[in-house]
Amino acid sequence: MTDLPEPTWRMLLGRGLPLFAVEAALPVAVFYGVWRTAGLGPAVVVTSVVGGAIVFWQVRRGHDVALAGVTFVFLVIQAVVGLVAHSATVYLAQPVVLSALWGVAYLVSVAIGRPLIGAFARAWYPFPPEFRSSAIYRREFGLQSIVWGIYCLLRAGLRLWALLASGVGGFLVVSIGTGTPFLMALVFWGLWHARRTFTAAEPSEQPGGIEEVEVGDVPAEDGARNELAAHEPEHHPVPRVAA
Repeated sequence: MTDLPEPTWRMLLGRGLPLFAVEAALPVAVFYGVWRTAGLGPAVVVTSVVGGAIVFWQVRRGHDVALAGVTFVFLVIQAVVGLVAHSATVYLAQPVVLSALWGVAYLVSVAIGRPLIGAFARAWYPFPPEFRSSAIYRREFGLQSIVWGIYCLLRAGLRLWALLASGVGGFLVVSIGTGTPFLMALVFWGLWHARRTFTAAEPSEQPGGIEEVEVGDVPAEDGARNELAAHEPEHHPVPRVAA
């Protein structure tokens, strides 16, 4: 059995939070800063370079190469369309539409039994393949995928309205207001809920659960209990999140 790290808050946040923060905040901030000082063309180019660097960083950290490739292709298309149209509105509207499509994808992934949040969860914790195929894994991240799908659709609608009604300035305000605070809340809720669910699960359903028990002189039930005790990590209380 492969030894898995203890899923403490320090371990989970240290593994996934840096990439999450970079993906969520950096591209929009870079675009707005360069656009205000140098114009649309340089802003599109610089933001595309930053986005490409983030994708490369994802691949270096062992993230899904196919997903990173799709992201990079979208960055190229977004840049080309924005430069050809020479419109900040057109450039910024594309990721809003993509966000709405992600919302639909989250919901569809639950309907077909392959929740997308379950794929992204590997950025936060190295779940073994056998656990990723379990019912409890699909159930937990199916719930989280529904929540993220609803959030993406609602946020996309608000951002598109702000962009068309108030321009780039209003779009930036709404993006920040509906972005970082809500995203952080969803991330912390997701981590808390997954830890609570998996901690309360039966030992055989937990990550790194017993796959095989050797039968010796002790009864099979006692042998399984002893084997579990030998491999089970020290229990840590699960932190509670205030309502």
